[in-house]
Amino acid sequence: MQPTVAEPKLSSYWAQPTNDLLKRLGASGTGLTQEQATERLKTYGLNEVAEKEHKPAIIRFLSKFLDPLIIILLFASLVSAILGELANFLIIFTMVLISAVVDFYQQYQAEGAADKLRKRVSLTATVLRDGKEQEIPAADVALGDVIFLSAGDIIPADAKLLSAKELAIDQSTLTGESYPQEKFENAEIPEEAAVVERTNCVFMGTNVVTGEGTALVIATGEKTEFGKVTKVLVKKRPPSEFTTNVRSFGFFLMKITFALVIFVFFANALLKHDILTSFIFSLALAVGLTPELLPVIVTINLSRGAMKMAKKGVIVKNLPAIHNFGSMDTLCTDKTGTLTENKIVLEHYEDAVGHEDNIVLQYGFVNSYFQTGMRSSLEQAVLTHKEVDVASFKKIDEIPFDFDRKFLSVVVASHNKRIIISKGAPEKIFERCSYYFEDGKQYPLTKAVAEGVRARFDKLSSEGFRVLAIAIKEVGDSKSYSTKDEHGMAIFGLMSFLDPPKVTAREALKLLTDLGITIKILTGDGELVTKKVCEELGLKVLGTTNGDEINKLNEKEFSSLVKRATIFARLDPEQKERIILALKRHGAVVGYLGDGINDAPPLRAADIGISVENAADVAKETADLILLRKDLHVLKDGVYDGRVTYGNIMKYIMMGTSSNFGNMFSVAGASFLLPFLPMLPVQILFNNLLYDISELAIPSDNVDPSYLEKPKRWDNKFIQRFMLLFGPISSIFDFLTFFILLNVFKATEPLFQTGWFLESLLTQILIIFVIRTTVIPFFKSKPSRLLTVSSLGVVFLSLLIPLVPAFARLFSFTVPPLSFYLALPLIIAAYFAIVEGAKAWFYQRHPL
Repeated sequence: MQPTVAEPKLSSYWAQPTNDLLKRLGASGTGLTQEQATERLKTYGLNEVAEKEHKPAIIRFLSKFLDPLIIILLFASLVSAILGELANFLIIFTMVLISAVVDFYQQYQAEGAADKLRKRVSLTATVLRDGKEQEIPAADVALGDVIFLSAGDIIPADAKLLSAKELAIDQSTLTGESYPQEKFENAEIPEEAAVVERTNCVFMGTNVVTGEGTALVIATGEKTEFGKVTKVLVKKRPPSEFTTNVRSFGFFLMKITFALVIFVFFANALLKHDILTSFIFSLALAVGLTPELLPVIVTINLSRGAMKMAKKGVIVKNLPAIHNFGSMDTLCTDKTGTLTENKIVLEHYEDAVGHEDNIVLQYGFVNSYFQTGMRSSLEQAVLTHKEVDVASFKKIDEIPFDFDRKFLSVVVASHNKRIIISKGAPEKIFERCSYYFEDGKQYPLTKAVAEGVRARFDKLSSEGFRVLAIAIKEVGDSKSYSTKDEHGMAIFGLMSFLDPPKVTAREALKLLTDLGITIKILTGDGELVTKKVCEELGLKVLGTTNGDEINKLNEKEFSSLVKRATIFARLDPEQKERIILALKRHGAVVGYLGDGINDAPPLRAADIGISVENAADVAKETADLILLRKDLHVLKDGVYDGRVTYGNIMKYIMMGTSSNFGNMFSVAGASFLLPFLPMLPVQILFNNLLYDISELAIPSDNVDPSYLEKPKRWDNKFIQRFMLLFGPISSIFDFLTFFILLNVFKATEPLFQTGWFLESLLTQILIIFVIRTTVIPFFKSKPSRLLTVSSLGVVFLSLLIPLVPAFARLFSFTVPPLSFYLALPLIIAAYFAIVEGAKAWFYQRHPL
């Protein structure tokens, strides 16, 4: 059931008095009646994360063929079919079809990720209806309902707490927080507070770890924080940098193709030839100008890149993302598990005056060893730090942890004495201490010592450590002990914990920054601990902010902050996505590394989404790449492979467009100069096919080291400049060939067409060895063996074709005189020299 009326807007509900919310919702603390609930479900819709209304699958699939470059390629395949070139038709159409199928599949996967999120939500909920506690389907929870919460429950909607008793919620699925968050019904929260700071609210899809409570439902379905994540996943993915530029390139190519083909058609039809011949000739030229092998070259490049990356621990889910991996200049990553080990360890322990003391470790260990409550990661860190002998201690009693005291105590007997050992939040333990220990002796707690211990705690916290305090007290014999015994204690020491930086992360970060990639940290953790980790890893922190500060900024201030800051802490999923999109508006090619459900929106918004094998299902399905281990070294290897792949794709684009553009100029000029067609339609198509065969080996080619040093971006203006310089140079040598054929060899129509076929094809193929590198002279950059063999093999075949009678008849060739074969190398050598000089001039003014 879809909502028919917009729900009441309850903005900043976490900051509003509960009584005001009840009035605005027309609800009460005693819950809704069944009649009210039914009416609200009818008005606002079921409590479901609504699915996007999809167009029929066939319509969505056919829409993939509306891209301008795809239209050009389909037109080229149609022309090939009309002209009887079935091989061309099958190659072009097959690659276009594969491209469309892959794109459609990626969209289907994204919708599957949203479905997984929907299934994550609770199936039932306990509510107060008609004054009675009832269990109902979660989909029937209505706005204004009062819901009951207890340990193990998955929360069915966003709600503000009416009551809470020792309530702790695991929000990691939504916020990425490492620890469960304590919740309080009376917490005063500012309007600008981020999701992670709303301690008086609970959210759909998160779960209760301990405690119990009741809450007033404020938002249901897609209006919830969880629903917003799902809405992002079913929206159309923002176009990546590569996709946007390819589309722009396609429009440019479409305009050039249309203009030149129309010009050549009218020039031939009006001046010399019949309309049908001119039309067929123009269609053949359209095929000749189209980079019809682009899908093939791209697919082969991407497949090779994916296989290389798989060997290094990177699984490529979305092949086109490899383009963006190569051009990525900004990497946004979380902290936990990427920069750190994602394993809390005990770093050091000290007595009340700051000296390291093994007795502090012993008492902390005894407390962790004998407690029976749920052991947190901090307790596990104490127990695994070092083996401590507890044989001399016997447990007598335990005073459990609660969220008011924020610490736990055990009572043990040792050496004929009974001792309470308390461990927990320093600010709470300090309140209960009247003494302190130093060198095994107890002294009254003076103001100076108390201030020193607090200062030490503050300093450790500011350095990113999680700190627990240890206090002890000798007590008399009793059958049981309570919180009343936890007074007049002696502060014994402090234990400091940290999720330590990965040993390999420092080197990996340096390698990535040396590759020209800016690192930004987007995390749900606090800024102090994040800054500490970055400093230890040598990552230069240019600015720090948090979700609360971001909410206070206008768009201009936010845009400026995003560009300069390094650490973004205490973020919710929407803020992460907003940061990614802002960086893209600044022109950055953005990668995002994340592994939680809360990372799904930024993963989807980034040019390249990166997750890990043990990530949440939704994160893995949204990502483009999956790392088999969460290690930045793996990313560095992937960036190299991405740049090699991207570089070889650009070689084909630059080669194909410039040579084809030059051929079109030559044909346009020849249309005015010659009384016959400079090349027959079948010869143009055959020329194009042989050239394409030679180019198929480009994906195997080596890439210059200079190309790998910094991110390279698709630049349409750069391609256009390249085409407008090297295309006419190609035409100049075509016209030189025309002159030689007509004036030196007195060429007839067959000889002219054969001679230009050979010169055009050989110069197009061989010039790849000059164009493929920026190095001068070109032979200092070694091409791959496969490219060398395929190019020279097609050259040799081309020279033989006119000499084979069967082929000569099929394509209307004639055998050129020997002197022409002697002149051809001179033309090619001159062409090489001019292009090499032009290349030096071009790259001085337009560096890659």
